[in-house]
Amino acid sequence: MGLRELKKQQTRELLADTAMGLFAERGFEQVTVVEVARAAGVSPNTVFNYFPTKEDLFFDRQDEVVAHLAEVVRGRPAGSSAVDAVRADLLAAIADGEPTLGLSPRAAAFWRIIDASPALRARLLDLGERAEAVLTAVLVEESGAGADDPLPRVVAGAVAGAHRAVLAEIRRAMVAGEPAELVRRRVEDAVERAFGLLASGLAEYPPKR
Repeated sequence: MGLRELKKQQTRELLADTAMGLFAERGFEQVTVVEVARAAGVSPNTVFNYFPTKEDLFFDRQDEVVAHLAEVVRGRPAGSSAVDAVRADLLAAIADGEPTLGLSPRAAAFWRIIDASPALRARLLDLGERAEAVLTAVLVEESGAGADDPLPRVVAGAVAGAHRAVLAEIRRAMVAGEPAELVRRRVEDAVERAFGLLASGLAEYPPKR
């Protein structure tokens, strides 16, 4: 990474971290972009250059989240289905403590900010829909489905919906103050069982390479 790229990354992280501190202290709706800029020591235009909206400041890793399921399915091992790949990835993320899952006591504050903000709840729903659409495109490509075939969209909805439901359960439990280790074990069991049911019907979709 060159010096210019490093500087841009550092500025982006500074803005996101500064904004999150203010959001945690006062709530998302009560903080303005001008206040974030002032706290970070930059101009409002600089903030907008990196984050077009205030919601983008909060969900600063949204591009990774949107692309993730599609990348997991596209890069899955030979002989495995889409369901197999997403289940394995989700279990590995839970075991490794992947931060974007929010499976830690510290994440409760993050989830509470979302719960208190209609704008953030709407953005979270939008991110889920976008991730599902990208996954659909991969399934269309790999299955060779025609433009009028609804199967890839339906399968993507089932897989992405199960994934979102797991994250929603983590969110609910963390906000409720449940012990993280207890939640982890319960969610792992749910993933095994739920994705096992999905796999029983989708084991050959898309067709194996």
